[in-house]
Amino acid sequence: MKLSRTLSIIVLIVANIAIDQISKVIVRLEIAKNEIIPIVGDAFIMTNVENKGAFLGMGSDLSDTSRLIFLLILPILVLGYVVYYILKNKSLDRMSLIAFCCIVGGGIANVYDRIVYGSVTDFFHIDLGGVFRTGIFNVADMSVSFGMILLLIASFTHRKKSSEKTVSEDIEN
Repeated sequence: MKLSRTLSIIVLIVANIAIDQISKVIVRLEIAKNEIIPIVGDAFIMTNVENKGAFLGMGSDLSDTSRLIFLLILPILVLGYVVYYILKNKSLDRMSLIAFCCIVGGGIANVYDRIVYGSVTDFFHIDLGGVFRTGIFNVADMSVSFGMILLLIASFTHRKKSSEKTVSEDIEN
């Protein structure tokens, strides 16, 4: 059974939201605030922190009004536009479509947290001894990051195919 394009988009977005929200429910129930649980020594830990800001806590020191505008209203408008764009733009390649669904799903999941809890639950942290270190993040953040990387790859792939097509058309003429 093949899903329609619109249903596929909805399923991908809802799956991203569901996986994120389920992981956050488990963290809130099983890990005490600021508790540190080593998964792989000190290199990969789980903890439970509430982030009133955006990525890496940016914007957490903003006034309540500014946070409402920049971390709730603006993201809702942007996410709404992206959903409209991917539903209407039938020429999007599959990789870009998946990328946008990951970005939207992760974005909606974090916006949902801000609306319901007033902050976003973050719980993963990676520290590879100074070589690579992250802030504390969650599944929605991973989804958005994965979507951005995939979108970047798709743009290079699309650009390469376009230039190859142009070159082959020039050779034929």
